[in-house]
Parts: sequence; C-alpha cells; structure tokens
Amino acid sequence: MVSERALHVLRAIVHDYVASREPVGSKAIVDRHQFGVSAATIRNDMALLEEEELIAAPHTSSGRVPTDKGYRVFVDQFADLRPLSAAQRQAIAAFLDQSVDLDDVFARTVRLLSHLTNQVALVQYPALGNARVRHIELVPMSATRLMTVFITDGGRVDQRIIELPLEADEAFVGELRAKLNAALAGQVLSEVPQVAASLADRFAPDRREAVGVVAEALLGHVDAHRTDRLVMAGAANLVRTEGDFAGSVYPVLEALEEQVTLLKLFSEMQVDENGVTARIGRENAEALKETAVVTSAYRVGTDSSAKLGVLGPTRMDYSNNMAAVRAVARYVSRLLGEE
Repeated sequence: MVSERALHVLRAIVHDYVASREPVGSKAIVDRHQFGVSAATIRNDMALLEEEELIAAPHTSSGRVPTDKGYRVFVDQFADLRPLSAAQRQAIAAFLDQSVDLDDVFARTVRLLSHLTNQVALVQYPALGNARVRHIELVPMSATRLMTVFITDGGRVDQRIIELPLEADEAFVGELRAKLNAALAGQVLSEVPQVAASLADRFAPDRREAVGVVAEALLGHVDAHRTDRLVMAGAANLVRTEGDFAGSVYPVLEALEEQVTLLKLFSEMQVDENGVTARIGRENAEALKETAVVTSAYRVGTDSSAKLGVLGPTRMDYSNNMAAVRAVARYVSRLLGEE
C-alpha cells in the first residue's frame, strides 16, 4: 500500500509524462511540483510506486513512466472531469446543430471529438431497439427505376435504388406511397417484415410483382438499421502517435477497420456515476492492449442507446478526453431527443 504523497507523486508523473513523452525523474518532480520534500524523499516514494507496479523504468532512461495499472489508479482517483468552457460548448452546439439527419449527426460528432481530443473518435450506431418508421418516400428516377427513402423516428435516413419489372406511372407510385405509409408509419422496425410480406395483396394482380420488389427493398432498409457499425474519424492521429506503441500500430488500425473487437468492447463497457468510463492497456483485447478507450453513452429518443468515445495510446490526457466525450454524448442525446 502506497502513501497519500506517493499517489500524488504518481499523479505528477502521469501529468508530466503525458505532456512530454519523456520519462520523469525525481529531480524534475521536485523542480516542477510543490511537494516541499527533497529529491531523495521523492525517490523513496517512486520506489514504492514501482514495487506496486504503478510506474516502470524504460530501458533507456533513469526516469519512470506510468504503467497500465498506474494509469488506472490515476483515472480512478485523480482524473478531473472539468466542465468544458462556454466557448467549447457553444462550438459543439453550433457545429452539431447544422446536422441534416442522423448520419450527418454521427459524421459531425466524430469529426468534432477527434478535433477536441486529437484521438481516433468513434460513434456506435444505435441498435434496432424500438425505433419506428416515420415515413417512406418513393422518388421516380425513370419509368422503371425508383429511389426508396426510409426515415425512422430517430432521424436516420436510408436510401436505395430499385429496378421495377414494369413501367410505373405517377398514379401507381402515388398509390404505392400512400399504402406503404398507411401500413407502416408508426410501426416498430421489427414488425416491418411481417407487414411487408402482405403488401402485395393490397394491389391489383398485375402490380403485385412490382410491389414485391419494393417490399424486398424495405427489408433491406430494416437490415441496414440492424447492422452494428461504427463511424470513425481521426485515424491519422493514431499514426502520428506511433512512437507511443512498443510494437506496431497496425493491429490497432486493423481492429478499427474490421470493427468486431471494438463493437464487442463498446457493448461490455459500462459508464460510471460520472457518465463516462475508460479501458486502459491490457484491460482491452490483445489487438488493443497498448491503447486506451474512453466511452460515454448517448440516447436516441427514449427507447434506444449506444456509445461514443475515443481511442488512442495509453499516454493520453484522460481528464480532457473524458470530459470531452461526456459533454459530446450529452449534447448528442439532447439533439437526437428533439427529433
């Protein structure tokens, strides 16, 4: 068990190492921080921290750096989730308020988070949950080609181009649009396949094949909403910090690309009483063992929730990143709750 002063020495080491990427020695701690004790006393505290595996000595330096365990203690005991400044909050609101639909909200969110934190930013699409159909639009592209536009109550828009087996005049497209919305508007997405299966029965026999093609497109729209996926921005930030990785950064880039590991991680992470959580180093899967992941939850309406966050090397500014992730998640929840 380490003393209270030794824990504050750990905090000083984390702050200095995150800022400089240089191992931290006892003399530097005495010079930069007001402990009121000698360098020899600080060295004793650092020895205790090293015994507890909270700091370690790199091969090339007499200074010390935090371990995964040291970062964990820092996050649990010292991470200060300072509220963002008024200017930062206004910038978040101004940028996200320009979004035109759910996809645009998420695209803007990851760009914003990446800019605020200088890390890779990630947003998980919400699960199907109890999302409902708001409206279905049919837009003629040619005599036999239609664009189907599927809009949910959460604001998500999905578009598809379909080829019909016959020429569709304006009257047929209008009838089809009206009957689709009469049957499906307000329905939970999970109920769409059952309703779509009986759509053709509502039309004349010579129109049923074409209606069947539209019904099949509706199933594709629903499947698109079921798919677990992440939106990402800022991968270049990871490459720029490659020096923070003992091995190669490429396993991390591969995990970002294939998403399965990250989606599993997002599903496992539970936010704490502060509305944010972090997984650090070897707390993550093998491919992410040299990274830290900070997440918070956001809500879409009252029925669906998912997570957003940032990923970077374990040498990151946890206080700033956790505060930014929490603030953006709260704003996204408010924005989508207004849909």
